[in-house]
Amino acid sequence: MRKLLLINTNTEKAPYPVPPVGLCMLASAVASRYEVRLYDGAFDEGTGLPEILRTFHPDFIGFSIRNIDDIVMDRNIYYPDAIIRRFIEPVKKLTSAPLILGGSGFSMFPEELIKITGADWGIRGEGEEVLPALLERIEKGTARDLPRVLTAADLRTGPEPVLLPGGRKPFAEIDRYLDFGPYKTKGAYGIQTKRGCSHGCIYCTYPVIEGKSFRARPATDIVEEIQQASDRLGDVTFEFVDSTFNEPEGHAESICREIIRRKIRPRLRTMGIHPRHASRELFELMREAGFAQIDATPDSASPAVLRNLDKGFGREDIRKMARLIREADLPTMWFFLFGGPGENEQTIGETRAFIEEYIHPDDLVYLNSGLRIYPNTPLQEIAVKEGRIRQEDSLLYPPVYYFSEALGKEGTDRLTRSISEKLPNCLPALETAPPPEMVQEALSIRQQHRLTEPMFRTLVRIRREWIKNGKLTVG
Repeated sequence: MRKLLLINTNTEKAPYPVPPVGLCMLASAVASRYEVRLYDGAFDEGTGLPEILRTFHPDFIGFSIRNIDDIVMDRNIYYPDAIIRRFIEPVKKLTSAPLILGGSGFSMFPEELIKITGADWGIRGEGEEVLPALLERIEKGTARDLPRVLTAADLRTGPEPVLLPGGRKPFAEIDRYLDFGPYKTKGAYGIQTKRGCSHGCIYCTYPVIEGKSFRARPATDIVEEIQQASDRLGDVTFEFVDSTFNEPEGHAESICREIIRRKIRPRLRTMGIHPRHASRELFELMREAGFAQIDATPDSASPAVLRNLDKGFGREDIRKMARLIREADLPTMWFFLFGGPGENEQTIGETRAFIEEYIHPDDLVYLNSGLRIYPNTPLQEIAVKEGRIRQEDSLLYPPVYYFSEALGKEGTDRLTRSISEKLPNCLPALETAPPPEMVQEALSIRQQHRLTEPMFRTLVRIRREWIKNGKLTVG
């Protein structure tokens, strides 16, 4: 049996390490045809890779590129250089096996990344069906014109196929392919419930990478995956990693009901809740199913900005969601983006007023300044029409950000800082990692009082006290 080595190149661990869900799903999908080994570079950052190559002797090597940058303009962490230095160049020195790139970051910039890495092949988008076909054709020397596949010699992708429909997908089985210990203590076990997104948020890459319609997995399969992982790992947090958990309508409720029916009571958290389909029933089911925290990602609370971002909901939808969240007492991390088309001092003031009135003071609010422009998104088209960039401009590096004409970067940053100075639970994007002393104090308090609340709530209260006592300066 031919050997396939899959490499996780994501070494980012802030605010917590993210296990490579997609790479593990891919490993499960091809395990019947190939002897698969997964090398997780998240914690040793490539130091153990030469030994794997010497002992495993792979016939093919796949690299997952998840992140391009951290989308924080003033920090500007750019990952591809480190990926090349820590993973790709060492591999090239030790083997002549074909190198294949994939992952969400690669899928946004396939041509540029093939060039700068010197890889042989690349797969844009999901690879469960494309990768086995590519490996087979590489062996036969006929790997041409495959859907979403690029070669070093021909940077045009093959024809666009119909994406895999919703239905059964291979379980990620993350703990079978890597040491889950560090993720268990610091992160979560990722579960994907669907692919694609039918919403039109102007900056978002999900429709570009996964398609413009929801393709949902059956609730029974999703919960079976959770139950199997719980049986193997015991006490672990599961995170639903979809961009929007409660879409399409009714799917999240079905998942919760299946969890409740099986009486497995896992500890759960999820990424974005969409205001349009938020309901009292949804949050009651989520509480009963075992959700310890959720994310809410409205981006703005200004009616004008919400329309310009094409969010598909309005201010009253967000108000309703916030009231229901408070009613259900669901700890929530909120996310807002400032500086998009039409943003001005009044619209930021509307968002600030919403935060003050509707968000629980112990809930964490992230404030990001500027919208990262990605290829093939509506925001790129807007920026081209406004003369900010040219259609042919590379957006890989340096990253390009959009700021409204009325405020620019300086005005947006000033108003964002003014919110964090007034409201202790609001953090600008540069402050996503709390000071080590604050974390230590939080751990001590949690142990002393046996707190089970999400860590961010403990940290928010400590941050409020530090600011009040002059121990922490904001701004």
